[in-house]
Amino acid sequence: MDYEIIIGLEIHVQLQTESKMFSWSGTDFGLPPNTQTDPVSLGLPGTLPVMNRAAFDLALKTAVALNAEIAPFTKWDRKNYYYPDLPKNYQISQYDLPFSRGGYLEIPVRKDGGGGGRCRLTRIHLEEDTGKLMHGSGGLSEVDLNRAGIPLMEIVTEPDIRSPADARGCLEELRLTLRYLEVSDCEMQEGSLRCDANVNLHITRDGRTIATPIAEIKNLNSFRAVEKALVYEAQRQYQKWLEDGKTIQDAPKTTRGWSDVEEVTRPQREKETAADYRYFPEPDLVPVVVDAAWLDRIRGSIGELPAARRRRFETEYGLSAYDANVLVEQGQDVADYYDAVARSTGEFKLASNWIQQDVLRTIKEKKLTLAEFPVRPEGLADLINRVTRKELNTNQGREILGRMIDTGEPAEVIIAQGGYQMVSDRDAIAAAVAAAIAANPQALEELKKGKKKPEAVKGFLRGQVMKQTGGKANPALVGELLEARLAEMQT
Repeated sequence: MDYEIIIGLEIHVQLQTESKMFSWSGTDFGLPPNTQTDPVSLGLPGTLPVMNRAAFDLALKTAVALNAEIAPFTKWDRKNYYYPDLPKNYQISQYDLPFSRGGYLEIPVRKDGGGGGRCRLTRIHLEEDTGKLMHGSGGLSEVDLNRAGIPLMEIVTEPDIRSPADARGCLEELRLTLRYLEVSDCEMQEGSLRCDANVNLHITRDGRTIATPIAEIKNLNSFRAVEKALVYEAQRQYQKWLEDGKTIQDAPKTTRGWSDVEEVTRPQREKETAADYRYFPEPDLVPVVVDAAWLDRIRGSIGELPAARRRRFETEYGLSAYDANVLVEQGQDVADYYDAVARSTGEFKLASNWIQQDVLRTIKEKKLTLAEFPVRPEGLADLINRVTRKELNTNQGREILGRMIDTGEPAEVIIAQGGYQMVSDRDAIAAAVAAAIAANPQALEELKKGKKKPEAVKGFLRGQVMKQTGGKANPALVGELLEARLAEMQT
C-alpha cells in the first residue's frame, strides 16, 4: 500500500479498589442498577470528595512499572460537560499537571515476525469513572450510576503504533502487565479495561506525505474488535481520501463508533477540545505531593513483570520463546507454579511440558483456578523426580498424577496402594519383546519389505511390549532390547 497507518491509544483502566475514587461506596461489578451509589457520586448538594489513597498507590505502581516520570506535585481539575451518566455535570480528572508523564509500552514480536519495539506514553492520569447508559427499544435509555466514581486510570500513548495487529498486541501485553501488578482485573466484558483508538493515514504521493483527518474509534470492547475496527477504518479513510482529498488541515477530529455486528465504524460527533471542557482546578481537593519515601515504597512492591519473566525463562531455564510465553501469559500464578516445579526438579523443559499438557489441560476441563488445583508444585515436582530417577515411566507418572488430582493424595501413597513399580528386569523385558514380535509376524514382514516406515513399525511393537507389561516396563530398556532383537532377526 502507498500509505502508513498511524495509531495512538487512549486506554481506560478501572483500578481494583474496595471503594470509589472520592467516596466510600463500593465497586463490586454486577449489582442491580443504582444500588452502589452514595451522595458524593450522585452529586448531591453539600457533599465533598475525599481522595482514595489506595487508588493513587495503584496508579503510581503502574506508572513506575511503565517507566514513566512521576511528578512530585500534581493537582485535580474539573472537566465540565453535560451528559445523563454524569450526575455532577463535571468529572474530577487531571489536566495540565498529571501525576506522570512519559514511559512506554512494549510492542510484542508476533509469530509472523512483525511487531517489536516500543510505543511511547504521553501521560498517565487519574480520574473518576462515569455512569453507564443502557439503550433500550423505542429510543429509550436508562442510566446506571453504580460505576460512577470508580477510580479510573487513563493511559494515553503517542501515535507510535503502525499496524492494527501491533495495537492489539500492545493492549494484550498491557492487560497481562496490569494483572501481574494486581492493579486491575482488566475484564473488557465488564468494562474494567476500555480502549479508544485514534487513527489516520500518512499517504505518500509524489514525494510528499499527506495526512488524513484523525478519527477516534469508540465502543471497542474486545481485542478482536480493536484490530478489526482499525483495519476497517484504515481502508475507509483511504477510500474517503480518494473521493474528496481532504487532509488533516481540512477537517476536525471526529468520533466514530464501532459496530461489532456490522463490523463498520459510524460517525458520532466532532471531537471536543480542551476549551469545550472548561477545565479549572478542583476547589474541594488539595494537591498531592509524592515524596521519595512514597516512591521507594511503590518500587519495592513491584515484582517481576511479564517481559522480564519471559526473558528469564529463556535464559535461565533454556525454554523456547513459545514455551516461555505460554507459561507467562497464563498469569502470574501459573508462572510462579512453574518456577517452583522447575527449581525443585532441575528438569526445566520436562516441567514445562507437564504443566502445559497436564496441569493447564485439567484446569480448563474441570473449570478450576490454579489455587483450586489439588496438586501443589512440590507434589508435581516429587512425581517428576520419580520419573527422571526411573522409578516410574512417563505413562505411570501421568496415571498417578490423574489419581493425585482425583483424590488429593500424594504420589507416595498412591504408588504404595497401586503397586506402581517400573519393570527394569532385562530378562523379563526381553521375553516380552520376543512375545510381541512372535504375536505380530505381519509387523516384522512389513519392516523387512519396507512397506511401512521403520519407526512406525518399531513404535507399534514398543506399544505391544508396554501392553504386555501393564505399562510398567522401562521405556528406554524396551527400546534397547527391541532394537537388538530386530537386528538379530535381520542378520
